[in-house]
Formats: sequence, C-alpha cells, structure tokens
Amino acid sequence: MFKKNAQSLGEVLADFFEKNPGIKTKLAEHKAVDGWHEVLGEGVAHYTKNVYMKRGTLYVQLASSVLRAELLMNKPALIKKLNEHAGMTVVRDIVLR
Repeated sequence: MFKKNAQSLGEVLADFFEKNPGIKTKLAEHKAVDGWHEVLGEGVAHYTKNVYMKRGTLYVQLASSVLRAELLMNKPALIKKLNEHAGMTVVRDIVLR
C-alpha cells in the first residue's frame, strides 16, 4: 500500500529544522563543543578539562599555559574551523582559561 504524501526521513527532518531554527542552532552549538576534541585532536584534548558554550562564546579550560598561549595566537582560525564543523556560525568568540 502506497501513501500519497510519502516523504523521506531527510525531507521530514529538513522541514522540522526549518520550522524550528532554535533547535537547529542548539544542535550546531553541541557539534561545536564536540568539535573541539575532533578538530584539535588527541594532543589538545589531553590538556582540556572542560568545554562548554554560552551565548555564542566557547569556554575552554586548559591545563597547560603554553598550549593556551599557542591557541590564543590561532583564535580566528579555530573559530572558523569550529563553525565549519558545526555547519553554521555559532562560535563568535573563544575564552581560554
């Protein structure tokens, strides 16, 4: 039995996210937080204690001051990579502690 209004799951999800942009933004923020470990790799993840997002700012707590200084120099590139990983612009700033 065929349905007249049959849609693929991808189409249904695309329609849902189009109607609910807040949920899409929250998912992108979650991807950006997860992307910290994926984009920067195992070496940086080893020195990372806590990563969270609040009002467009990614807060990262690091155990190494040397790593913190190096990441501060590459902050614009990090923001760009994390936003690409998230699929939309959600990270406007990074605070390294």
